[in-house]
Amino acid sequence: MTARIIDGKAEAQRLRARVAAEAAELTRLHGVVPGLAVVLVGEDPASQVYVRNKAAQTREAGMNSFEHRLSAATAEAELLALIARLNGRKDVHGILVQLPLPAHVSAEKVLGAIDPDKDVDGFHPVNAGRLAIGRPGLVPCTPLGCVMLAKTVHASLRGLEVVVVGRSTIVGRPAAQLFLKEDCTVTIAHSATRDLAAVCRRADLLLVAVGRPRMVGADWVKPGATVIDVGINRVPKDGGGTRLVGDVDFEAVVPVAGAVTPVPGGVGPMTIACLLANTLTCARLQLGLSPAV
Repeated sequence: MTARIIDGKAEAQRLRARVAAEAAELTRLHGVVPGLAVVLVGEDPASQVYVRNKAAQTREAGMNSFEHRLSAATAEAELLALIARLNGRKDVHGILVQLPLPAHVSAEKVLGAIDPDKDVDGFHPVNAGRLAIGRPGLVPCTPLGCVMLAKTVHASLRGLEVVVVGRSTIVGRPAAQLFLKEDCTVTIAHSATRDLAAVCRRADLLLVAVGRPRMVGADWVKPGATVIDVGINRVPKDGGGTRLVGDVDFEAVVPVAGAVTPVPGGVGPMTIACLLANTLTCARLQLGLSPAV
């Protein structure tokens, strides 16, 4: 058996095209251009690249991009004041504050200040609560992308045994809730799970999001299972330099799994595409329309 490689780049491209078409239709019918405001505090190089990519893809999808770059010394009160202004702007439908924030700024307080209906990251307690009780709401982009990728492999997720390794509020917990919403049987595993490998081997669909390079080997994977690798780790490369690998030992798992996401090129591209989809959803909901994507 050789696993099918799930092409996240291709799926993300298809999603972005759908979002662009729906955004153009919204503008044509309602005169509204969806707008995303991204706030970056500090000079973190990785965050700067990520924000630049978000802005470019937002504009490519026919939406407005509003970038706010603040110094690392920005006071918490000043950032909260900016969030309040963005909450009140009619042309801003989605707000994203790039993490991490400087140590003197409370991420919890800042994320909680975003209007839940403009919370494109799905991190606000209101949206987390909606997801937990099965109510419609905005959900985190990476878990949403994971579910979309799983659906490219399985015509229906109903009844699948899903194991999510990792319990973060950004990926693990919301992913588990989303798969539960799809009528899967879901286990959340973590560092305190007894015989973690055995738990993983039960999974029809294994999602790994722990930040440990190549932690999951072939003997952790049920033959024919779908493996979604959320990890992005930079490791030394033979001959010098570094390269990106996931939390799954890709080469070892390919002969065992039925389908697997690569790193890079798997889950990563879907995250920004889902951010654009969430921005469109925000704009539609604020017009009293149902989500389109």
